[in-house]
Amino acid sequence: MTIISNASLKPFNTFGIDVKAQSYCDISSIENLSTVLRNNDKSPLFILGGGSNMLLTKDIEALVLHINLKGIEVISETDNSVIVKAMAGENWHNFVLWCLEHNFGGIENLSLIPGNIGTAPIQNIGAYGVELKDVFVSCEALKIDDQSVKTFSKSDCNFGYRESIFKQDLKGHYIITSVNLKLTKSKHKLHTDYGVIKNELNANGITEPTIQDISNAVIAIRQSKLPDPKEIGNSGSFFKNPIISAKAFIELERDFPDVPSYKISDEAIKVPAGWLIEKAGFKGKRFSDYGVHNKQALVLVNYGNASGKEIFELAQLIQKTVKRLFNITIETEVNII
Repeated sequence: MTIISNASLKPFNTFGIDVKAQSYCDISSIENLSTVLRNNDKSPLFILGGGSNMLLTKDIEALVLHINLKGIEVISETDNSVIVKAMAGENWHNFVLWCLEHNFGGIENLSLIPGNIGTAPIQNIGAYGVELKDVFVSCEALKIDDQSVKTFSKSDCNFGYRESIFKQDLKGHYIITSVNLKLTKSKHKLHTDYGVIKNELNANGITEPTIQDISNAVIAIRQSKLPDPKEIGNSGSFFKNPIISAKAFIELERDFPDVPSYKISDEAIKVPAGWLIEKAGFKGKRFSDYGVHNKQALVLVNYGNASGKEIFELAQLIQKTVKRLFNITIETEVNII
């Protein structure tokens, strides 16, 4: 175990923001993690996973613990299902590919989502009609103050739309070390309700898709509109899709008849944040070395040497403009630090 002082975090965040950590430690085992926590002299801690869901706006005056725990294993199975345990440091998309190789279904719609396993429950990641909670069984986490291990069931996690107890009441109290998911081995339940998935399958002449076909379709869709963080710094979707009341939607639709929507319930309507941002004139707009991606208005980008503060100020400008034009508040999906 080596602790590095004044370490650059540029390689460890997908925005490619060059900020410094007061100290940095790569964590490759739970024993190492326990030791560091036990010996910490009450210095502030910063827990780093895949670095894909955050915007760093300043240097981190803390000990950065980079959770790099590895391993995937089947812990139980029946004829039709399997429970897979994955360690927190595993890359999410690589894990999806591993499951597909073993014909384990349930997360194919979540292909190409950036980040690591350990942060997936915190955010309750989701895409194209599927969320992590749909396959989640439990996770293990280490309590920071006494290094005790706790297993959190699905109900314990209080999952919501891009929400969990780890973002709320337990924020800063636990470090997730592994996640257990229940996946299908046969009779896979396919989620092809989203029109873009249907269109992609139809374009490839696929009428009876497999889970691999669904994954390929999702990958193609995401690659067509989302920039690769290795080429352009970004953190995927920067904003959540707002959910508004049915009454508010009627008023919105009256002024903007072309507004797309997804009905959540009789009283709740989801409106695409990307549409609102594009309608507000931000899609493809560039400010110096940062801006809004030209193919997906939900994505803010760093073209090279932008600061996190500059990107955050752009996000605030977008929020204020959307509020003024549509009377809708859009919240950030990315954590601002």
